[in-house]
Amino acid sequence: MVCIIASNKKWYAGLPESLSTHTGHQFVYIKRKEDLSIEFLERIKPRYVFLPHWSYIVPENVYKNYECIIFHMTDVPFGRGGSPLQNLISRGIYETKISALRCVKELDAGPVYLKRSLSLYGSAEEIYLRASEIIEDMICQIIKEQPVPVEQTGETTCFPRRKPEQSNIAELTSLNQLFDHIRMLDADGYPHAFLETKNFRFEFERASFKKGQVIADVKITERENE
Repeated sequence: MVCIIASNKKWYAGLPESLSTHTGHQFVYIKRKEDLSIEFLERIKPRYVFLPHWSYIVPENVYKNYECIIFHMTDVPFGRGGSPLQNLISRGIYETKISALRCVKELDAGPVYLKRSLSLYGSAEEIYLRASEIIEDMICQIIKEQPVPVEQTGETTCFPRRKPEQSNIAELTSLNQLFDHIRMLDADGYPHAFLETKNFRFEFERASFKKGQVIADVKITERENE
């Protein structure tokens, strides 16, 4: 059996080799948007296309011809849409599910293969690394059991994809909010929590909450004159 792992995040780069070791099957890694094409898939004819953290729209001719499985960090149909980790934490939600679902035209609306629990404590990078281990187990289970996905039920809630300017901490009103805001953006490739003055930009990471105070590393750069 040949399967695809498509992800543009560094914490999934070692997943194909690990899965090959655990399952005995071949896994091909895709990290560039242009490589997830029907032409490429028709050459290798994968049984599954797994998308554990893929920031691009899957082409229609890909998901209609191959079984594409997305891993979404909410208990769908609650929390369909973008930036699930940040949208959950900003709403004070600290426990969620990873949902493995079939890719369809409507965003995150496909039938569900299985779900696993995920804690949202720690930095964003720590959460993504924790999620990658759970997703590896989920992929092994799907390959072994080949479950039939079940349609989603319940009330649908959609999350908007967050914008870089929403990383600004200027309007936060509590230390709990500040701590959550810094840690939920503390991962490679994400716009860190920031504050700007007339001349400087302050970016925050590696936050801890101790004895009524938030302690964090800060990077200070000069702002460009507009």
